[in-house]
Amino acid sequence: QVQLVESGGGLVQAGGSLRLSCAASGRFFSIDAMGWYRQAPGKERELVAGISSGGTTNYADSVKGRFTISRDNAKNTVHLQMNSLKPEDTGVYYCNVNSRLTTWTRSQDWGQGTQVTVSS
Repeated sequence: QVQLVESGGGLVQAGGSLRLSCAASGRFFSIDAMGWYRQAPGKERELVAGISSGGTTNYADSVKGRFTISRDNAKNTVHLQMNSLKPEDTGVYYCNVNSRLTTWTRSQDWGQGTQVTVSS
C-alpha cells in the first residue's frame, strides 16, 4: 500500500556528512510519524530519529547534536542530515513510515535500507 524509496547512503570518512532521504508513495489517507532506524552488524535495529506529523522530533542519545531529522509533508518525504559522522554510525539505515490507509486502517512500512559506512 505504501512504497518507500531511500537514497543518500554511502562511504564517508569520520567527521564527514551524509544526507539520507526517503520518499513515500502509494494509496494512503495521511502520514503520521516518520523515522530512521539503523542496524549495525551483529546488533539489533535501533531508532536513530523520529518526527511526528506535527514536527516534534526525538533522537537517540548517541546522535543528538549531530543528526537532524526533517520532513516535507507536501512531498511525503523524510530526511536525515548526518554530520560529524563516527565509525560507530556505520550500519544499514531504514526509513520507517506510519500511515493511515483509511479512517480506520493504519500501516507501518519499512524502506529497503541504505548502507552507511564511516571509515576511521
